[in-house]
Amino acid sequence: METRPDRIILLRVPLDIVSPEELPDIITNLVPNDKDPYESQEKRNIVLLSLWDLLKARRNSEYRDYLYNAVLVIPISKSLVTGAKFLTGKKLYRYMPFKFVISLLSILEKREYPLFLRGGKSQILKKAEKNIRATFPGLKIVGRCEGKIRKQEEAAVIEAIRKSSPSILLAGRGVRGKELWIARNSNRLNSGFRLWCSDLFDVFAEKKHRPKDAVFERGLEGIGYCFRSPLKFFRVFPFIYYNLLLLINKISKR
Repeated sequence: METRPDRIILLRVPLDIVSPEELPDIITNLVPNDKDPYESQEKRNIVLLSLWDLLKARRNSEYRDYLYNAVLVIPISKSLVTGAKFLTGKKLYRYMPFKFVISLLSILEKREYPLFLRGGKSQILKKAEKNIRATFPGLKIVGRCEGKIRKQEEAAVIEAIRKSSPSILLAGRGVRGKELWIARNSNRLNSGFRLWCSDLFDVFAEKKHRPKDAVFERGLEGIGYCFRSPLKFFRVFPFIYYNLLLLINKISKR
């Protein structure tokens, strides 16, 4: 029987409680059993959830269903951790997206599992693949495809992913539909892990830098994003809305 993390519901959105110490065992237990037919296993979508994703899930039923059907929903925003503590009393564990992927690949490398890369521009994807091979020589990269392709080519790419049977599919920027591409094609892909992260291949290709650990721990990484894209300063309004929702829900439960 598979070990599953505890799951809470925060403002109608699921979040999983996964400590760094538990992560290796949870991932290992979720990998398809070698004794069972691989294609018989359930879909294993992993979602890295930000505060903005939570608010999106509240108004978008398709995205919310995607979260409820995911095998892991991992918080990446400090506001989700503090909000869960305030509303439910539960302690969540927050992960930096890139470091979570590094941990995930390190766990899978020990059993030499296959990997498929989907997303990014051609040159960035090639550089990312090269660096992944150097960092995780035990992983078998069984295919790659850049993000932006013609719509009529989509079916062939999905078939290539299915036939190559990767234990994990990493998807990133440029894929039509973003993470909902995984949700919409879930039944046409194979049964391995699937994870979407927008800047993943840019970071692997050393085109973008991840936030410093100290900045991330304080929950201040969003300030840097705002200076790079000033329109993101307007996110203060949904942040205020989120805190009002927490307060209203807290009062209503008394």
